[in-house]
Amino acid sequence: MRASLSALTELSLSEVRDRLARKEFSARELTECYIAALQAARPLNAFITETPERALAMAEAADRRRARGEARPLDGIPIAVKDLFCTKGVLTTAGSRILDGFEPPYESTVTEKLWQAGAVMLGKANLDEFAMGSSNATSYYGPVENPWRRRSESKAGDNRPLVPGGSSGGSAAAVAAHAALAATGTDTGGSIRQPASYCGIIGLKPTYGRCSRWGVVAYASSLDHPGPITRTVRDAAIMLRSMAGHDPKDSTSAPLPVPDYERALTGDIRGVRVGIPCEYRAPGMPDDIEALWQRGVEWLRQAGAVPVEIRLPHTKYALAAYYIIAPAEASSNLARYDGVRFGQRVEGGGVDEMYEQTRAAGFGAEVRRRVLIGTYVLSAGYYDAYYLKAQRVRTLVARDFTAAFEEVDAILAPTAPSAAFAIGENSGDPIAMYLNDAFTVPANLAGLPAISVPAGLSADGLPLGLQIIGRAFDEETVLRVGQVLETAAQFHHRPAFVAGET
Repeated sequence: MRASLSALTELSLSEVRDRLARKEFSARELTECYIAALQAARPLNAFITETPERALAMAEAADRRRARGEARPLDGIPIAVKDLFCTKGVLTTAGSRILDGFEPPYESTVTEKLWQAGAVMLGKANLDEFAMGSSNATSYYGPVENPWRRRSESKAGDNRPLVPGGSSGGSAAAVAAHAALAATGTDTGGSIRQPASYCGIIGLKPTYGRCSRWGVVAYASSLDHPGPITRTVRDAAIMLRSMAGHDPKDSTSAPLPVPDYERALTGDIRGVRVGIPCEYRAPGMPDDIEALWQRGVEWLRQAGAVPVEIRLPHTKYALAAYYIIAPAEASSNLARYDGVRFGQRVEGGGVDEMYEQTRAAGFGAEVRRRVLIGTYVLSAGYYDAYYLKAQRVRTLVARDFTAAFEEVDAILAPTAPSAAFAIGENSGDPIAMYLNDAFTVPANLAGLPAISVPAGLSADGLPLGLQIIGRAFDEETVLRVGQVLETAAQFHHRPAFVAGET
């Protein structure tokens, strides 16, 4: 008998995997439920492109494999794909007008691995344009709404729709609203972990080089980290195993074996030394975030971990360095969008005018701002003063982490300096928007793995996350500590909007 929409979409990825194996329902039945959930979630604007026909075909193929006894690790699992991953023959826009109509003739390595593992593509998730943003408000296809709302009794009269965070806001909103079992995201300065924190779900940024960047539309090549967004830590471990692996097409891909991350989830963190960086206690930190952080320390202590105060002295310079390095790399990467080979073209009186008209019409305000910043810091006379100095700071930030991990096995910190804010609330202040990345950027500069786990609610009743940062290529410890934190937090709160519920 076909299970109801709400019954199936309540299950986690690991539960669905196990029940599919027991043939309690078919992959097609599950996919039909998620297609209905995706359609019910349209008010959130979480998807740019829906692919129901392809999803059903992939689900039926999964059912045929299972009937032959050839099931794959993710067979029949319906997921959303951030629209930064190239998908062969399916519109890929990076949330930008300049790529409207672009259908890649190739598949990104990460999505190819997921399809080989049997996953089912529900559609392409909305995002900040070219992944530049922390609110998912810069997309050419309109802002994404967070499925959460402030409590009715808080900020009287203010029940405006909230941002889901960015840039992977569409992926996070879809997973939080039960419109996808999991999703792919990318994290350049916090774009997996921050939306996960805002939406009350799990966001895992693996080590730089763990997941291939080939076929992922580039923002800042030395900072971009593909990773999974899920509803549980176990689900993140399952997804990462299928997403990760060496790729000869990506020169930065690490030639290392991929562990069975699920086996690392032992629940035992006795003796694990967890660093508490005093520099993350920034002036003006909201009381509820400070209190949640202290609860997180106690939860890990009660589980047998050993909290250790550590110093990361160059953390205060990380955000400034990031907003020089990332725009510099973006200005180089986005030079390819000129109207000649693919995407939008606006004709002009000559080649130069065509370039100018195409880029002016195709890029939004935030992308233009970052390209201009990047071009400036790379220009003659400013390269040494800004870009090289930022790279030196990046080295110092990485050295801080190296020194800290001589004393500890993992680091605990808040994920974001606030809960989700209203759509448009900070749109006129780009500096305020950039400060949303204050706690997430350092791990990107160092290329370290980190996971955000929902751990409590703000005074307004909105999700707040804590993050675990680990040594390079030690995702097992990050996941193990993250799951202990998840178990202790018992975060069972639900957003105001869940697909399939009235």
